[in-house]
Amino acid sequence: PEREAIFHRGSGLNLTTGKYTAPVSGYYTFTAKLHIVCRAQRRKGRGNRLRVLICVQSRCQHNSNLEAVSRLESGGDLFTISVTGVLYLQAGQYASVFVDNTAGSPLTVQSGSDFSAVLLGV
Repeated sequence: PEREAIFHRGSGLNLTTGKYTAPVSGYYTFTAKLHIVCRAQRRKGRGNRLRVLICVQSRCQHNSNLEAVSRLESGGDLFTISVTGVLYLQAGQYASVFVDNTAGSPLTVQSGSDFSAVLLGV
């Protein structure tokens, strides 16, 4: 909700949809920091990882995204995963955060998590 926004300047961020829409074409630095509680059971294999992505136009399968990967080690633990980097957006394109939970275990994104975008230059 907007009342919880600590710093919100400009019209690019839509707090309802979670999308940042570029007002002008240029290079933007993006950061997402998610505090997550996962109820995963300890298990072996490749199916116990969590990916956080910042994707342009919801096209996470293309190269125009930022990604961080974390292994889910045990259930009920609170952990933080962050992703940051620079992406080029054309005016009107949007970027948003996605969580890919390959473990399929229930997880909750906690309050205090954040997402930011700053125009670096055109």
